[in-house]
Amino acid sequence: MKTVIPVELPQLQYDIKIATDGLQYLGSWLSALGKRGKVLLVSNPAIFKHYGGTALTSLIEAGFDVCQCILPPGERYKTLRSIEKIYNVAFENHLERSSTMVALGGGVIGDMTGFAAATWLRGIGVVQVPTSLLAMVDASMGGKTGVNHPQGKNLIGAFHQPSLVLIDPNVLATLPGREFRAGMAEVIKYGIIWNEGLFDQLEQAKRLDQMRYVGEALLHDILKHSCQAKADVVSQDEKEAGLRAILNYGHTVGHAVESLTGYKLVNHGEAVGIGMVAAGAIATALGHWPQTATDRQLAMIKKAGLPTQLPSTISIDDILVALRSDKKVKSGKVRFVLPKRIGEAFVTDQVTDDIVRSVLEKMV
Repeated sequence: MKTVIPVELPQLQYDIKIATDGLQYLGSWLSALGKRGKVLLVSNPAIFKHYGGTALTSLIEAGFDVCQCILPPGERYKTLRSIEKIYNVAFENHLERSSTMVALGGGVIGDMTGFAAATWLRGIGVVQVPTSLLAMVDASMGGKTGVNHPQGKNLIGAFHQPSLVLIDPNVLATLPGREFRAGMAEVIKYGIIWNEGLFDQLEQAKRLDQMRYVGEALLHDILKHSCQAKADVVSQDEKEAGLRAILNYGHTVGHAVESLTGYKLVNHGEAVGIGMVAAGAIATALGHWPQTATDRQLAMIKKAGLPTQLPSTISIDDILVALRSDKKVKSGKVRFVLPKRIGEAFVTDQVTDDIVRSVLEKMV
């Protein structure tokens, strides 16, 4: 199966290619874009072990001069120190402005490679080859790149759009079950904020917690509809001046949970699942969303095997403090993305600490 989704932006256009066995065509598709010369492939040891050979062979056979940078896996390595390692390899191998960086990995590798490409020689091309479900449906598209600061997630970064996003569903075969469930959080998000039909389709599935229960056809639909939703939103608002903020649904509380647990106890998708539970309950408390919709969302998150309660190691007071450091704070006010109905969301700064506290107390 193959689907091509164009991302239309004012200054450029690129494609999201969803293609079974697509990784082996990486080199030829880069050549078709007019890319030539040096390529820096960035990955982590586990991903490179499984798929690095295929990627390297494809690039070399297409005539590219390839070097590589292998970084440790995990959110805690998403730092400026890791970016410096990419810069060092780029310097040692004389990457030029016509060169390309290729991110082969999950969201962490994609974000770091994108940021390195955005800043090396003031900007060179980057191609995203996501290998996790979460990266396939969210992180690899839209041009958001960056690293974490000790005081908050993704506080350092830049918008830098890729030249191509290549999604090969076959690479999910080696994805750990926990990471698959993490990706389902972002899929559910798209159903809530943008695509009611996708949400209905997910509701009809018997299980969403393991890939083998999802099946090839549903997986392709999940990838297609999620990527289309992201492309639709980004095409209308590239740099989050308005509409794009809805893509942060579940991320306000979610990012606080991630940072307070040191990016070790809870992964990004699990944190987003917790954040969506909180956002849905806040919307209901404020009268924006019916309880029946909150219940449907909760059931969906549980079906995906995601947590719905706060980790016992963090306090509500700490979460409230962390929310003030969120990058979406504007004029000192925390902005929440809240659902209006399944398939539509909005952004508001009219959520008091008392409301947030009352919701979080029910999630302990």
